[in-house]
Amino acid sequence: MLAGRKVLIGITGGIAAYKSALLVRLLVKAGAEVQVIMTPSASAFVSPLTLATLSKRPVISEYFKVETGEWANHVELGLWPDLMLIAPLTANTLSKMVHGLSDNLLMTTYLSARCPVVVAPAMDLDMWKHATTRRNMQLLEQDGVYVIPPATGELASGLFGEGRMAEPEEQFEWIQNFFSKSQSLSGQKVLITAGPTYEALDPVRFIGNHSSGKMGFALAKACAAQGAEVHLVHGPVSIPVPQHPQIKVYSIRSAQEMFAQCELLFPNMAITICSAAVADYRPEVIQEEKIKKKGDTLQLNLVKNPDILKTLGHAKKPHQVVIGFALETTNELENAQGKLHAKQADLIVLNSMRKDGSGFGTDTNHVWLVEVGRVRELPLASKDHIAESIVQAIIEIKDEKQV
Repeated sequence: MLAGRKVLIGITGGIAAYKSALLVRLLVKAGAEVQVIMTPSASAFVSPLTLATLSKRPVISEYFKVETGEWANHVELGLWPDLMLIAPLTANTLSKMVHGLSDNLLMTTYLSARCPVVVAPAMDLDMWKHATTRRNMQLLEQDGVYVIPPATGELASGLFGEGRMAEPEEQFEWIQNFFSKSQSLSGQKVLITAGPTYEALDPVRFIGNHSSGKMGFALAKACAAQGAEVHLVHGPVSIPVPQHPQIKVYSIRSAQEMFAQCELLFPNMAITICSAAVADYRPEVIQEEKIKKKGDTLQLNLVKNPDILKTLGHAKKPHQVVIGFALETTNELENAQGKLHAKQADLIVLNSMRKDGSGFGTDTNHVWLVEVGRVRELPLASKDHIAESIVQAIIEIKDEKQV
């Protein structure tokens, strides 16, 4: 399973660094190629000689060797692995990763990495629970970094609680599971729309909606995790956009801009997921100057925006899969089934505003997957989990088309 897999292990200056020796041994024994990078302070906790002996490769910690001038090329190091693991992840290194600092070889390699990255945090209870750490962990995960959660147990300080690094055996199992997952979308191009569109009234005001983009961004990360080349077209959002080597981002503002970008990309896509909340109408005329308040009422003439899902659904080739979203408040299933047929989509993901914890701006969702002759309910769960389930359903539809 791990034979021939290239794993780059970054070891930082925390007491849990001593555990990394066992992880290296387990990986090498399973047939993986392992390269260790240590931060300057890590060698105080575990011997580079031990790690070099176990990995069968010299441990790298500096940019170059003073004696010979030989350079450790961080770009090549970032291109080499199939997976990069940083364990232990200290609060210090976490902060550097989130803010893009590059004051040591490990950080410059992380910033150059094109492979998936996973971290195993290790720190004292109060540090782990601190608001700054919680915020940084959220940002790190939004950047597409995987996290092996710390365990609860006795800590180096003598306290008992959360913050203890996952054991080497647990990290090894996570890596095994990661590589055992079939990357069913490897080599496939996926187009995803996300967030709202803003339709300008004048230079100051617009017509919009409450979409946050969270569901679309979760779908982008889920598709990238399956090996897809993701093209993410998103409207104005206030949350961080996923940063992932497999995700290419296009920022737009209006429905017409989104339509134009999707039309351009669509012919080369295997899968298209229209999860954006696109405005159905736009002002007929955009005023060049701010509209002044003159009376008790204001009349606006609105015209229809292009129907992106319908246009792409009707234009799809037999091998292409097109997915749409529906947010309903009444007759939910009936309306979703009608949309499925009218747009010629392969699947409609139905959101109901009646369900607590679902809809705009939430971190969770409760949806139904509506296909011709089949409806499946996905109970309330995190949007990341819902996204993974939706992607699995899409892979099934794609496989059926290829039979």
